[in-house]
Amino acid sequence: MREAIALFLSNFMSAKGVTFVLAMLPISELRGAMIYAASPLGNLPLSEALPLSLVGNLIPILPILWTLEPLSRWCSRFPVGERFFTWVFERARSKSEKVKRYETFGLTLFVAIPLPVTGAWTGAAIAFVLGLKTRRAFPSIVAGVFIAGIIMSVVAYGTATLLRLIL
Repeated sequence: MREAIALFLSNFMSAKGVTFVLAMLPISELRGAMIYAASPLGNLPLSEALPLSLVGNLIPILPILWTLEPLSRWCSRFPVGERFFTWVFERARSKSEKVKRYETFGLTLFVAIPLPVTGAWTGAAIAFVLGLKTRRAFPSIVAGVFIAGIIMSVVAYGTATLLRLIL
């Protein structure tokens, strides 16, 4: 799915633009953006890819933290909205048990781990479910995104370099 989105976007924008947009999307976030940027399709140097991915991944987080509660309340008045937010919050709750114990530090670690469904978007949903205030949640999410950026830089660009040497 991420690959299809990257290919579609690359028809309309530069590799920098694709990297930035992929970082903003919940399905790819920073992880997918860094993999794309390091791939032959993106072919961006790390010095360009990392800042684009970090900023792109963080841009939607404050609006998400600010609007999740009023949006969920309003949408839950409708059956489709109720089902959607129940699904989102169930996923967040299932991931939040580990985070709840350590709160902001746990949130940072959760966002930092480069695995599926552990990024900034899910981190924001978990912060909402746990009742963390934006002023505490946002710095934790930022720290987690930066750590994930370092990890993904090593993984994506290390793998790309290794493949170039082998092939």
